[in-house]
Amino acid sequence: MADELRDLGGATVLVADPDGRPIATERDALDLIGAAFLGATVVAVPAARFDPSFFALGTRFAGEIMQKFVNYRLRLVVVGDISAHLARSGALRALVAESNRHDQVWFLPDLDALDERLRAAG
Repeated sequence: MADELRDLGGATVLVADPDGRPIATERDALDLIGAAFLGATVVAVPAARFDPSFFALGTRFAGEIMQKFVNYRLRLVVVGDISAHLARSGALRALVAESNRHDQVWFLPDLDALDERLRAAG
């Protein structure tokens, strides 16, 4: 499957291909942001696409990527099971909890949860 635009919860979402190139650099994130300019307001990226450094907050990679999406006024959604990463890091658990309380970056288990969250956000 290639990256594709989908309507979820009334929003146009760029759903990134689970088998796509790993997101290991800011350039990789900017490529997704560029693809989103085809009309998406939300970018849903499978958690498995992120380099493990994204989940190790000491690297600051997650913050850099999240800030890029904020700067371009796009919502980033990390989709999938990140429980192994959460088990290793209290700081990551705190980041996920705080992010999910707001509107810019969400960590959700699947696209169905994203659809529900977007519908609720109206």
